[in-house]
Amino acid sequence: MQIEDVFSDLPSLETERLILRKIKIEDLIDMYEYTSDHIVTKHTSWDHHKTIDETRKWIEYIMDCYKKKKVTNWGLVHKDSQKFIGSCGFAWWSIEHSKAEIGYVLNPRYWGLGLMTEAINKVIEFGFTRMELNRIEATCKPANIGSWRLMEKSGMRLDGVLRQYIKLRDEFIDVKLYSILKSDFSIK
Repeated sequence: MQIEDVFSDLPSLETERLILRKIKIEDLIDMYEYTSDHIVTKHTSWDHHKTIDETRKWIEYIMDCYKKKKVTNWGLVHKDSQKFIGSCGFAWWSIEHSKAEIGYVLNPRYWGLGLMTEAINKVIEFGFTRMELNRIEATCKPANIGSWRLMEKSGMRLDGVLRQYIKLRDEFIDVKLYSILKSDFSIK
């Protein structure tokens, strides 16, 4: 299996309350709403966007990944409001080892509603069924309680804390590593 085989045309996915679809330039204002928010980026690996042009460049990068058939993110659209509210998807994929890492970000107006749990469960299902993965991983800062609770709700288990695993904003930080195996997963 090749990455291009799976990501030749990123399919739209649906949950009860969300549509997961390709991110478009028309999502710019909604995306900037959360990428410019210090509360959101407090726990991300990227700094808040200071200008809308930074968000535009990020969307253009994602759209280029779609064209090049690379692993990337789905945009999250709330079905009721049709508002673009976040993204989730795969940060990388090791075909050799049948594993990948997921990442996600959500507009804080939608935190605590279980929406990202829906999205992550759908992405995990896609990983095990379409990508034929054996293992899906995710990491977060130990202080990001919402993120590690999300991973646990999605059936992921804590593998451990990786000490000073990444350098972020000139500081080496620990991360919690979570994973779910295909044998742990059941389609909901």
